[in-house]
Amino acid sequence: MPIALREFTPADAEAVAQVRRAAVPFMVVTAEALLWELRTAPPEQRYRLLVAETADGRIAGSVRMGLYTDDDSRPDGRAFASPYADPRLDGPAAEAAASALLGAAEECLAAAGAGSVYIWANDDGRSPARAEAHGYRRLRRAGFLRLDLAATELPPAPEAPRDVELRPLADFADDPRPIHALDTECAADEPADVPVVVPPYEEWLDRDWRRPGLDLALSTVAVVDGVPAAFTLVQSDGHGRMMSAMTGTARAHRGRGLAKLVKSRALRRAKAAGCTEAFTGNDAGNDPMLAVNEWLGYVWSAAEWRYVREL
Repeated sequence: MPIALREFTPADAEAVAQVRRAAVPFMVVTAEALLWELRTAPPEQRYRLLVAETADGRIAGSVRMGLYTDDDSRPDGRAFASPYADPRLDGPAAEAAASALLGAAEECLAAAGAGSVYIWANDDGRSPARAEAHGYRRLRRAGFLRLDLAATELPPAPEAPRDVELRPLADFADDPRPIHALDTECAADEPADVPVVVPPYEEWLDRDWRRPGLDLALSTVAVVDGVPAAFTLVQSDGHGRMMSAMTGTARAHRGRGLAKLVKSRALRRAKAAGCTEAFTGNDAGNDPMLAVNEWLGYVWSAAEWRYVREL
């Protein structure tokens, strides 16, 4: 099946979202979020989105790509690419689309000045082999866990310490600066091959706080003496699916069970709001968070490998 590559257009958003949901069903993806990513990406990131199209005009896959930047928002020579092929295509067509998208991304990123490219490859028996055929080197493993909220009885809610108040993220809508500060501290300690850089406040408002799908009612914050000490951010798609986008605790409050506390409260809110399916990501080496997720009832549903290629 012939595959042609071209630039993404806004008219492609829903079809691309459908393909990505089929390729990575453990992610919460909407057309609105795809358009937001393009609109808010900083110029120095050189963010692009290409699509693969069949001869009859069907979207067969897509790849998002861009440059990583340092604390001063300068490209640091490293880049990312995320190719997705529609698994509903026959095997050879899907493989051809994924390989073509990855190759095109490498060419674009090299032209933009990247010296290395980082990708995730689903542990599906095909994607790792494709990455290695393109010259990628395996780094670490991560996974996605699923919780059937409709059929699972959540464990008893942990008791909050006397000095801890649980509040929805919506309570900070008038002034999210304390959330930005907490996000900055927690992101610095995330397991990552490339350091996670939280942008300055005004840019963070556009790129993170106003992200479509961020559920201010389900996202939960643990507050100590009026200051956010831990949080879990929830993305929802309005169709019963939610994804834990980030969970973190300020360094001064770690070891108190606050991550378990906020995730437990968020899941209860989500279930009451009609969510039937919950997903969360977990680095394979992050044992404390894995223990929290398994206590909540999450089970492994998919795994992926981190790869890098020097261009």
